Amino acid sequence: MKPPHSGRPGGSGRPPPSDHGPRRPQGPRPPGQGPREHGQSQRGHGQQHGQGSRPEGSQARTAHGERPTGKPFHGRPTHAPSNHLGPSNHGQGRGGGEFRRPRAEPAAPRPPEVPRGTVWIYGQHAVAAALANPARRLRRLLLTEEAEQSLAQRLPQPWSLQPERTERARVDHLLGRDVVHQGAALLADLLPTPSLQHALERPGPLLVLDQVTDPRNVGAILRSAAAFGVAAVITQDRNAPEETGSLAKAASGALETVPLLRAVNIARTLIALKAAGCWVVGLDAAGGNPLSGPALAERRPALVLGAEGEGLRRLTRETCDEVAVLTMPGAMESLNVSAAAAVALYELARRA
Repeated sequence: MKPPHSGRPGGSGRPPPSDHGPRRPQGPRPPGQGPREHGQSQRGHGQQHGQGSRPEGSQARTAHGERPTGKPFHGRPTHAPSNHLGPSNHGQGRGGGEFRRPRAEPAAPRPPEVPRGTVWIYGQHAVAAALANPARRLRRLLLTEEAEQSLAQRLPQPWSLQPERTERARVDHLLGRDVVHQGAALLADLLPTPSLQHALERPGPLLVLDQVTDPRNVGAILRSAAAFGVAAVITQDRNAPEETGSLAKAASGALETVPLLRAVNIARTLIALKAAGCWVVGLDAAGGNPLSGPALAERRPALVLGAEGEGLRRLTRETCDEVAVLTMPGAMESLNVSAAAAVALYELARRA
């Protein structure tokens, strides 16, 4: 009588799963390997050598079709590499080795957008000048404890706006980690654009910027303009930077004291300046006569500077009364536009 299989009455008499097929004769095992228990599965792939696992290629198959011991296997591995990174839902290997894709770093929080028609002004000098400017409409003032003490030394209290005490990390979040705000940030409305007639009523020379687009250059030019008593700075409406915090920071407070005009057409604006009695001088590295302050002693100059690299545009150059060049005996052929403006304004100051 055949014994029932798996406890089922009337079983088929088939041998247990571990006895499928005739056993292949196995030779003596290599030294150091003991007998393997019946049905024992191999260790999972992915274990490193020296920790109780056999090297890849010397794995022995069991009675279920695996290769005999002692014969190296040189086939293509189908399991995961041994230096797995840890558990994951993707890329799990047959032998237990697993992959894990590296997770992307979380994106840095973007600074919130400011309300339309406003700007965050930052830096001790720029914030102090904006607080002292009656033409500024102020909305919020964020200060760290150290910044409030330093600002009170520059501009004695009371101020027209009550400050909000905050931490430096909050200001970093508002403005960005790369912004040098010195712990002071002021949200204010943009300044109203003055008219050309208002600029002509102020004493001093005028500066005209022909497509100078870098806000830091424009801010540095405003700072030099304030130092040398310039009546106003005129930029083109389309190809010029807006009033931003970086521009105000580079101006170091001069944005509040020097009018910044925006002209639709530079050539027509130069014609209007000449009609008002100004002598329009274009500054170009390939220009003609050296710029001379004493030669302009009896005139009110309007100095025109072009963009870096391109210089003055053709129509702008042709509209000027004359084109001058800075005298530079050294090896450099030109200067940064903000540095050239400072040197030119110093030369014009020699008229007296």
